[in-house]
Amino acid sequence: MSDSGVSSFLQEIWSSVDGDSPAWETVTVTGEGSLPSVFAVTDLAAASMAAAGLAAAKLISRRHGKAPEVAVDRRLASFWFGSSLRPRGWAIPPAWDPIAGDYAAADGWIRLHTNAPRHRAAALGVLGVPVDKDQVTQAVARWTKIDLETAVVAGGGCAAAMHTREEWAAHPQGRAVSAEPLVRWGATDQGKPPTWAIPPARPLQGIRVLDLTRVLAGPVATRFLAGLGADVLRIDPPDWDEPGVVPDVILGKRAARLDLRTDAGRTTLERLLAGADILVHGYRADALAGLGLDQERRQTLRPGLVDVALDAYGWTGPWRHRRGFDSLVQMSSGIADAGMRRLGKDRPHPLPVQAVDHTCGYLLAAAAITGLTRRLDTGHGCIARASLARTAALLAEQPLRGDEPGLARETPGDRDDDVETTFWGPAHRIKAPVTVSGSPLRWDLPAGPLGTSSAAWLGG
Repeated sequence: MSDSGVSSFLQEIWSSVDGDSPAWETVTVTGEGSLPSVFAVTDLAAASMAAAGLAAAKLISRRHGKAPEVAVDRRLASFWFGSSLRPRGWAIPPAWDPIAGDYAAADGWIRLHTNAPRHRAAALGVLGVPVDKDQVTQAVARWTKIDLETAVVAGGGCAAAMHTREEWAAHPQGRAVSAEPLVRWGATDQGKPPTWAIPPARPLQGIRVLDLTRVLAGPVATRFLAGLGADVLRIDPPDWDEPGVVPDVILGKRAARLDLRTDAGRTTLERLLAGADILVHGYRADALAGLGLDQERRQTLRPGLVDVALDAYGWTGPWRHRRGFDSLVQMSSGIADAGMRRLGKDRPHPLPVQAVDHTCGYLLAAAAITGLTRRLDTGHGCIARASLARTAALLAEQPLRGDEPGLARETPGDRDDDVETTFWGPAHRIKAPVTVSGSPLRWDLPAGPLGTSSAAWLGG
């Protein structure tokens, strides 16, 4: 590997996934240019995708001997961290609710995340205004940023006051996150010996992945697993939708709805969990326990389960149960402030893409595949935990950058020749940035809406 920026990130990511293995040194990096940012976003994109590829290569080697070669294209990785989908004759809905955004409070900046109707209602309820951007702006200006953040969060909403990196380092949650590993591992009891074939061309064929995640890191992780052949079944509540991101991230998956507030919904979820090989979940740390599905119960239902989870603000500290999203973590952790200061802007300047989400997604995918390898090696299941805040720290800890060469403009040659017949219309995907020799990423199902599949595993 000759790309020092990618190698620095990849070494740290791979050591958190696989210990001290030097496999990261074998990755080939191609492509040129970087996304416009004072942070090394493209380096991180390429490194995280390479780590997921390395995990797949190691799984294949456990069953078949020699590990396949892994390569990553930094330019294509940059595109995928924005969106992999290029519609033909239709458009993906806007990613953001009209009220979502950065607002000037009496003493600084705060971001309101209002994409979910209940989160919007919580924020507007605290502010005492209707769905009107101007009135929200005027109301926010009467609050201090911390008081408003506290009130919105207490009301069940999502908000983040902007901190400097120094303020976050001194914050109780910032200190807690800095002490956490990038991936926290734990082992569980043995399960029955796995019978996975691990065919080199589709190494995850026959492996069942129960996907209890929403925007955006978790769906990115399970999309990657589906690309290697896994049967991914996503479960959503009856009233949930993500129209601005679903066409991009639902690729290769089946999606069903369950009302987990009912006995019937919870019973069905337990049945699905008992048949899963991998569970990927992104609920708040205490949410599954509140449904009677704490860690002990999950392992009882499925001994040997590979249990992979993420949360927003880390697994320790006073904010460990706080709701959060990539854009909020960028505000809290000082990333948006650093961009503003370095570029001389007069308002928060976040990353050009949701890089924390995407990076965490590939980190989770690498952990899930590594969990399968550990299961083959030891018979034991495992627990892996990651967070957006710790992933953001990985990026923020690197030196700020100067001017970097930009990415060459996208061309039709960057897109797959095949047309994907999505539910919304035809589209092309950008070519896969990471390649595992002999195991090309390939998705068997086109993108479709949530809730169109039955809550059952293929084959019963």
